[in-house]
Amino acid sequence: MSERKVLNKYYPPDFDPSKIPKLKLPKDRQYVVRLMAPFNMRCKTCGEYIYKGKKFNARKETVQNEVYLGLPIFRFYIKCTRCLAEITFKTDPQNTDYTMEHGATRNFQAEKLLEEEEKRVQKEREDEELNNPMKVLENRTKDSKLEMEVLENLQELKDLNQRQAHVDFEAMLRQHRLSEEERQKQEQEEDEQETAALLEEARKRRLLEDSDSEDDAIPPPPKPALRPSPTAILDEAPKAKRRVESWEQSIGSLGRPRLSGLVVVKKTKAGADQNTGQGQVTSATGTLQSRKVADPTPLPPATSSLSQLGVYLDSDDSNGSN
Repeated sequence: MSERKVLNKYYPPDFDPSKIPKLKLPKDRQYVVRLMAPFNMRCKTCGEYIYKGKKFNARKETVQNEVYLGLPIFRFYIKCTRCLAEITFKTDPQNTDYTMEHGATRNFQAEKLLEEEEKRVQKEREDEELNNPMKVLENRTKDSKLEMEVLENLQELKDLNQRQAHVDFEAMLRQHRLSEEERQKQEQEEDEQETAALLEEARKRRLLEDSDSEDDAIPPPPKPALRPSPTAILDEAPKAKRRVESWEQSIGSLGRPRLSGLVVVKKTKAGADQNTGQGQVTSATGTLQSRKVADPTPLPPATSSLSQLGVYLDSDDSNGSN
């Protein structure tokens, strides 16, 4: 059974490879290759960041007149993913790295520069020590001094760690937790007390409002009228009875107010003598007794106070007419 794809070619017996014409191509010709960005870079045209490992279809060419130990150096052309600006970089076999040429700036370049500076300083020191033995002694002295300082710092750190090793962090955390619980409990009790006080105040206010509404709704009971004593009329001073005309008896007083209601008793001064007041009372009492003696009309034993008043007024009227 024959193969589907033949990998071996047939060469006739008279085949001569020297007779095959050689294809002459330029040395700086370019190839299209697929590669990934070797480092993080930023486009100078638009500021777009291109991270390490992003894939591009790049053009590759061989740099002319640049060789490192017989190794050729290659240049790559890529385009920015945002503005399509051309970015070029080339290989650096001396440092096993890549070098940015045009169109972008390399990020995190400071770390690389620091490493290169350290290497340069170390190389200069080694060259100097080879030519100057005193410099070797001086460098050794500096190194020993630096080593002693590092050891002292290390011993201080050890002492500090041993000092902190005796501290019981669990007990400290437990105490802090207990204090936190006590504080929360105290705050809760204060809140409960404040709530109870507010409820008590609201209840008292409600009771006061209810009592005020009940007082407004239920009127107070009327006070009983004081009944005058039957003999109280006898202690009063007699009043002059106005003679009623005949025409007033028939038609009345025509709505005129009684003059007896307009009489006002003159009040005594605050600084008056008490003896004068007692004398007036005594004279009024004597006049009343004399009038009682002058009255010849006997009173019936079973008469009321109103009938006694009418008899007294009639007797006064008759005395005035005489």
